[in-house]
Amino acid sequence: MAADILDLDATDQLLCLTAKEISALDLLKLSLGRHEKTHKRLNAVIAADLERALETAQVVDDRRARGELLGPLAGLPMTIKDGLDVEHMPASAGVEAWRHRWCEDADAVAHARRAGAVIWGKTNVPVMLSDWQSFNPIYGTTNNPWDPKRTSGGSSGGAAAALAAKVTALEIGSDIGGSLRVPASFCGVFSHKPTYALVSQRGHAPPAPGAYAEPDLNVVGPMARSARDLRLLLSVIAGAGQAKAPPADLTRLKIGLWLDDPLLPVDAEARAVIEALAAEMNAAGARIEPIDSPVDLEELMDAYLVLLGGEIGAGLPKGQYRAMQRTRGLARLARAMGADPMSWAGLVLAYTPTHAEWLEANETRERMSAQLDKVFSQYDVIFAPATPRTAFPHNHRAFTRRRLKLEDGRELAYGMMLNWISLATACRLPATTVPAGLSASGLPVGMQIIGAYGTDTRTLAVAQAIDENFRGYVSPPGF
Repeated sequence: MAADILDLDATDQLLCLTAKEISALDLLKLSLGRHEKTHKRLNAVIAADLERALETAQVVDDRRARGELLGPLAGLPMTIKDGLDVEHMPASAGVEAWRHRWCEDADAVAHARRAGAVIWGKTNVPVMLSDWQSFNPIYGTTNNPWDPKRTSGGSSGGAAAALAAKVTALEIGSDIGGSLRVPASFCGVFSHKPTYALVSQRGHAPPAPGAYAEPDLNVVGPMARSARDLRLLLSVIAGAGQAKAPPADLTRLKIGLWLDDPLLPVDAEARAVIEALAAEMNAAGARIEPIDSPVDLEELMDAYLVLLGGEIGAGLPKGQYRAMQRTRGLARLARAMGADPMSWAGLVLAYTPTHAEWLEANETRERMSAQLDKVFSQYDVIFAPATPRTAFPHNHRAFTRRRLKLEDGRELAYGMMLNWISLATACRLPATTVPAGLSASGLPVGMQIIGAYGTDTRTLAVAQAIDENFRGYVSPPGF
């Protein structure tokens, strides 16, 4: 079987395995060869357990030869974000102290392994999973397959780069501040941020290894090169949804297109791509209409940042330096954890809201969730940008010295990367990110499909309809 099997999505690779057109061992070797060929350019996969992976692949082949009943991912090579524990490959989250320890598989990883996946590598992340770029002092910087001078996103940046470059066909990532959606948008792949608590976070770092409590807001979810693959992997790691359900009939849905809010700027190039997709879908019979912000965005951001545990950068709506002003001394804790005290992780570590502040923010979240119930009684899903712009050049300066430059010359605070993703995260909603097309400068633009609480199957069905009829994964030049 030629290496072009790696061009296929996970579903079709699994069909080839089932039909015995290729063995699990040979497919793994092709994936490893792809990694070796692209590693110097991308630095996406940063750790591997090859001995166990080769043994696992051979076991799958032997069981298939005997006609045994196998799991839905049997023989498929997979990598895992380095924020999730994998036996013999503990999650480092870019922190040296976490790298050499004993661990069991994270719950989501264990589900994939039981389904027959051949887990062989870990993909790169930022320190404490706390940036929209993936670099750390242990493993270095991950580059974007569309342009190595640009970031692949974060914190699931290694995962998105490996998917786009066809090093892997499935990934498990996580998201508290856009960490599934931003990398998918920047690299032109698919991701799904599940409804909060749909997928277990046990074995995710941070929090510190061994913690039992699952963080508020954070979720674990699938990444892939097709919407149907998202459904497949979600059905494995959550036991929810229909992996083989049909795509949505877009002519039977009413969709809100959310592109305008003073606090949510979006680059003209990215906006044009999403508008073009919406126009094409409307022409094919979909019902898509512009909507205003579903909630008060300034109030939402204030609550979201308190729920996160601190405010993360200049230029956000209120109290932009409160974290630094209140607890400068605790920046030492950030440094001890390997985090820049001016970074997202540094500020969150350096600021803990009072109980009264958290209760107020939680009340705001619950009130807005009730408002959203009314919005979703009018619209089946909401389309929105995933990021303010396409992938930007690497920028490793302190957070407060970074700026986002838009095509029209505007400069935004780096922390405004949070704004478009805040609604789904703060209100614990599902959000599926799909490639909406390429910008005029030839870079991927992603679009969120946001649904009501618990409607993961709906956002995934809409994503599959877009994937199969309008836009889908496009291979980066040279890959």
